[in-house]
Amino acid sequence: MTFANRVSHLEPEGAYEVMARAQALEAGGRDIIHMEIGQPDFQTFPHISQSGIKAIASGYTRYNPPSGLPRLREVIASYTSSRLNLRTLPEQVVVGPGAKPGLFFPTLALVEPGDEVIYPDPGFPTYPSMISVAGGLPVPVPLKEENNFSFDLEAFDKLVSERTRLIVLNSPANPTGGVISLGDLEHIAAAVKKYDCWVISDEIYARLAYDNLEVPSIASLPGMLERTIIVDGFSKTYAMTGWRLGFAIMPENLAERVSLLLTHSIGCTATFTQMAGMEALTSSQEMVDTMISEFQRRRDRIVAGLNAIPGIKCQVPQGAFYVFPNVKAFGISSRELSYQLLDKAGVALLPGTDFGKFGEGYLRLSYTTPIDNLDRAIERISEVLKK
Repeated sequence: MTFANRVSHLEPEGAYEVMARAQALEAGGRDIIHMEIGQPDFQTFPHISQSGIKAIASGYTRYNPPSGLPRLREVIASYTSSRLNLRTLPEQVVVGPGAKPGLFFPTLALVEPGDEVIYPDPGFPTYPSMISVAGGLPVPVPLKEENNFSFDLEAFDKLVSERTRLIVLNSPANPTGGVISLGDLEHIAAAVKKYDCWVISDEIYARLAYDNLEVPSIASLPGMLERTIIVDGFSKTYAMTGWRLGFAIMPENLAERVSLLLTHSIGCTATFTQMAGMEALTSSQEMVDTMISEFQRRRDRIVAGLNAIPGIKCQVPQGAFYVFPNVKAFGISSRELSYQLLDKAGVALLPGTDFGKFGEGYLRLSYTTPIDNLDRAIERISEVLKK
């Protein structure tokens, strides 16, 4: 069967492939420690779930405006204004079923066939996919381990040009946990203004930062809000992955175009899900803080454990809930090493190349599992790598 070129290049995310292999081993009786999927192991906070249940019971199960409930858009605008210390309006907010529409639809609205789009590598696999579907040319910029996995600015300066239509940023980042420094953002912002292009700032992990780190946003820099699409959501911060609720903030005229794409694709986001989102943003954040503290405790444990294994060098991530250890010393591909650790150690994790060619020599482990599982995983990994 022949398919349109815009979808012929699409591939599944590696995490789901590894999960399927791991589940097949479990079906055969193996004990597998799952560190491949990037979602909190916490349950959605009870008061948020109860809000959604109450909304369903109250009949909030019908269509609503494609851009989202007006009240939720007001709450999101206020929340983002406070978080980033800038002024955003409800008319700039577009709500969607998860954060991915906030990535995909602005790309479709802005990128013409042949336009170049810069994105981080290693990075979230959706980035090159959405660029290609829009007809753009994906231009990967390597992330530097020695710079907290921020952009290689020397490579960036060589790649950005008049042909660049859009630059994608992710901070804190999947898969590295790295945070782009304010100085690096200022450097990128100068190029954005010079070449008159746009920025998608994927900030889905912005609240998941450690050691009291304040994560800067390029949208907060002078003259950048009108050139930036801020993408965020509820999946990571509020353990609401299955609720499918996200949002994007952008200039009003672009928000109107993106809303039309929503209208003619998904229609609208579930009303009761949005009601739960309002509860998440307006209620106490104590449970979020508790979850972040636990993730930091796990981060410290797994980084120490990995660095104690000869041949592994693991940087301390500044945010998200992933470690991205350097395993180049073992002399085999990341994919082969990841398969060996699954088959021999019973630890499901991802090769760095699932996130781009510059991920070779690294592995991604998600520490969204209890401490005792982390300890068992480290012990198993160590035993296999000794051999």
